[in-house]
Amino acid sequence: MTPSLPLRPLGLFALLTVAPTCFASTWVITDSAHPVEVTPDVRLIHLDRLDHLEAVLSGQLPTDPALAQAFFQESLTTEAAAEISQAHQDVVDAWSLGVTKMPAVVVDQRYVVYGDPNLEQALAKIEQFRRDRP
Repeated sequence: MTPSLPLRPLGLFALLTVAPTCFASTWVITDSAHPVEVTPDVRLIHLDRLDHLEAVLSGQLPTDPALAQAFFQESLTTEAAAEISQAHQDVVDAWSLGVTKMPAVVVDQRYVVYGDPNLEQALAKIEQFRRDRP
């Protein structure tokens, strides 16, 4: 007979070492006032990113409208346009999920934990909920 490992204590440890890869998708939705550290495989959505990008682009514009338009067209690179487009998509995605508070940790676009800036703790809460469901 081979000894069996205690699976219960390893559950949380395993969750923390493989999470969030054990979930289909994990998103963290937040803003600059509610920082959350994430791993590279987590989609981080900063809802105020669009405001920041617009402030950076418009903060350097001259007061003359013609000069401002020319300067804006020069400074709006492909990369900047892509960042703005992604920031818009992030807002749409968060809105479509009905996120109401920040930070929000969303798993599989189905489970959410609000207000916990610790990603590991939020994922553990979601995993516990999923385990306890009949």
